[in-house]
Amino acid sequence: MSTESSGPTRESRRTGPLVAITRWMENLGETGFAYLLLTPVFVLLGAIALYPLLRTLEMSLFTDLIGAGSGEFVGLDHYVSLFTGDADRWLPGSSTFLPTDLTGSAMFRSALMVTLIFTFVSVFFETIIGFGQALVLDQDFRGRSWVRVAIIIPWAIPIVIQGMIFYLMFHPSTGFAADLIARLGIVAQENTLNDPSSGLIIVTVADIWKTSAFMALLILAGLQSIDRSLYDVAKVAGATRWQQFKLITFPLIVPTLGIAILFRTIDAMRVYGLIDSTAGCTAVPSLTCMVVATFTTQRGLASAIAFVTAGIIGAVVLIVVYQQYKEGL
Repeated sequence: MSTESSGPTRESRRTGPLVAITRWMENLGETGFAYLLLTPVFVLLGAIALYPLLRTLEMSLFTDLIGAGSGEFVGLDHYVSLFTGDADRWLPGSSTFLPTDLTGSAMFRSALMVTLIFTFVSVFFETIIGFGQALVLDQDFRGRSWVRVAIIIPWAIPIVIQGMIFYLMFHPSTGFAADLIARLGIVAQENTLNDPSSGLIIVTVADIWKTSAFMALLILAGLQSIDRSLYDVAKVAGATRWQQFKLITFPLIVPTLGIAILFRTIDAMRVYGLIDSTAGCTAVPSLTCMVVATFTTQRGLASAIAFVTAGIIGAVVLIVVYQQYKEGL
């Protein structure tokens, strides 16, 4: 006499969904399993970053003029006015960073030029100084912990306080640094902070002074991950310190260096607080300065500037990631 089981058979339990998922995970390689574990993080970060970006794009397609109504769909009018110069009356700053015979939006191109110059110069010197500091801190010497603390101090100072320090240093009536560097012919002696070129130099120096420690910490982490036995073998082979740096240190630190440069480039492209608290956005306008200045009166235009800035940052990130990917092949 045969009986039928009311529950699932042993064979069906073996081929259930959980078993299939488990077998699929077991067949994944190390890289695939690592990406699987990072999937929740990617989804969360994507949602956090994607929604503000889409919201910004939506706001840039509508009018939002304070006191004159809002909500009217204008399409790409804000972007057109931004690049043609019709929106210059809403934008802060000056066009002294560009030749006067250029057409289009002088204010926007001037802010873009300021942002790119600030980003390139500050990241370049921060990388060199941070690399040198990391090489020193990677050595074993007495008092190394105290030196590390001393290097971190500028980075720990809040941006607004740092800006006020440099503002007071270079103020024409109270500061001592303005007259000192004016004698060297670096900046203008009169109204140092109000001069666009001088103000950009001062803001860039302030950022280099503060953020070199951040680069040093990131690069130091990469240096300390290098296998020390490689240097022992190189010493036995008679390699000099320069040869050790050229053949061991630098090739192995390049990936970490690329990530550090990428982080600093993204942060430098969004500079605002340091400029506003030191020289002011009128003398040294940046793209972020324009977003903040126009948001109180023209939110649609401010959103368009913010979206363009995000697009530029995204393009830089894609280029760096693509280069890192090509080198890893």
